[in-house]
Amino acid sequence: MPHLISTALTGAVLTLLPTASAHATTLPPTWPRTELRLTLTSPGPNASSARTALLKCDSGGGTHPGAKAACRELAARNGKIERDPAGTMCTLIYAPIVAKAEGRWRGRPVRFEREYPNDCVMRAHTGKVFLF
Repeated sequence: MPHLISTALTGAVLTLLPTASAHATTLPPTWPRTELRLTLTSPGPNASSARTALLKCDSGGGTHPGAKAACRELAARNGKIERDPAGTMCTLIYAPIVAKAEGRWRGRPVRFEREYPNDCVMRAHTGKVFLF
């Protein structure tokens, strides 16, 4: 009789296992992904070729050399590309640069494009996000 009960319990447990593991593989990720394609270009007659980087805050950083720092700054600003540049001093040299960000921040769509008078002003407003 004890052997019959243990066999019945083992069968019941084994019947439930495939269902539980199949259900676990169909669950969505626990957080929305962050992936931004960043582009820097210089407009005008002396235009240079574009520089690009892929910023992935969830898995290894993509191609952005300072991904961890850039992702920390974005997290502190709740995904906003720009910040308050208070206290930053830049030269008045005019060398325009266009910063673009497209993709997703924690699942939300992001489309950002702004022209700055020079690299220093851009970094004052965007921090480490476009530092590549």
